[in-house]
Amino acid sequence: MKQIFDKLSFDMSEVTTKRYSTSFSLGIRFLAKDLHRPIYSIYGFVRFADEIVDSFHDHDKKALLEDFRLQTYRAINDKISLNPILNSFQWAVNEYNIPLDLIETFLKSMAMDLEQTEYDQKGYEAYILGSAEVVGLMCLKVFVRGNEEEYARLKDSAMKLGSAFQKINFLRDLYADYQGLGRTYFPGVDMSTFNENTKREIEEDIAEDFAAGYEGIKQLPKDARFGVYMAYKYYHKLFLKIRQTGSNRIMEERIRIPDNKKYRLFVTSYLRHNFNLL
Repeated sequence: MKQIFDKLSFDMSEVTTKRYSTSFSLGIRFLAKDLHRPIYSIYGFVRFADEIVDSFHDHDKKALLEDFRLQTYRAINDKISLNPILNSFQWAVNEYNIPLDLIETFLKSMAMDLEQTEYDQKGYEAYILGSAEVVGLMCLKVFVRGNEEEYARLKDSAMKLGSAFQKINFLRDLYADYQGLGRTYFPGVDMSTFNENTKREIEEDIAEDFAAGYEGIKQLPKDARFGVYMAYKYYHKLFLKIRQTGSNRIMEERIRIPDNKKYRLFVTSYLRHNFNLL
């Protein structure tokens, strides 16, 4: 029966999420149970596309990404795919009416990583839109269970939150992106002279996105709010740690939050949420 294959597909998306991101997995655990599958499905899709451009260096990444793109649209149209990750993703897209233009914008940003190693302001904004903001909108579609009025009301905040998360990823991965992949995302930044002033300017921009994103979290449906708040708290903690870290060290190592501190964040966040202190 197809239900068995669908269950396998959902399980594969969940395993993918848990294998690649402990922080994202932790946030999903505290969403309403019926939201788990669609959010795992979105993450699995996004992660596979990202892996193509970041990891498969001994293969034709452009051909792989194009094939993945074609398989994605075929899966959505046919409502089935023999690729379990795409099978679960197509279900989420069709179930929650996720717009195809969000998917196309995301895939275009992934393709940018195959061609560009430096970004001007326009390219930087386009990349963040596709790699982060539209992913936030896909998730928002799920959180509001397809309610178009709520989606429109919370859209801007969701995009700001996705933008903040991605910019923090850029700062956290500055060393790996520059040294390992030869990429520089921040426009107008000479990585050979990266310093405290440059870092502070980037951080001020992130802080503005964070503030706008937080306002949206407070307005989410309650059964989605805590899981998103958990992700926010993790990234905010990471952001504060990065702010307290010198620019030289940022260029030498990846800054991270140990797992034991992630779980401690859960306890304090849970209390704030339950007592309506967000």
